[in-house]
Amino acid sequence: MKRFLTLVLPWLLVLAVGACACLLRYGLVESADVARACEASHTLACDLRHWTVLGFITGNIFNWPIGIFGWVAMAATVLALRWPRLTLATLATATGLFAVVLYCFVPGALALLAGSLRLVRLQAGGATPTDQHRATERKVHA
Repeated sequence: MKRFLTLVLPWLLVLAVGACACLLRYGLVESADVARACEASHTLACDLRHWTVLGFITGNIFNWPIGIFGWVAMAATVLALRWPRLTLATLATATGLFAVVLYCFVPGALALLAGSLRLVRLQAGGATPTDQHRATERKVHA
């Protein structure tokens, strides 16, 4: 049962983060009703919408638009690649998905890919392609 939780729980957390990002994007940022309500009054939803928009409209770095969500995803990816921990790989994957959904496509996609590959590698036991060869025989195992 513990092995099953180790395999499934990180992916469920990634999906939950993706669902929250979709709720933010489609429920607050792109919703015309929320935009009209924010013009008329000032609510907590308007503040959340404002901070979400500021997160993906940060500016251009070398003519490459990247928001704070992209920077966070890239930082999590660097940590996950530097230290092979399941939590860091899950964090990189989740922040990459969050960034992709919230308009930081390039850094989010890179973080999502690298984090997912690191997560799968760690769940597989951390075996590398060179582990397929025995040191003495140099033959590939099935």
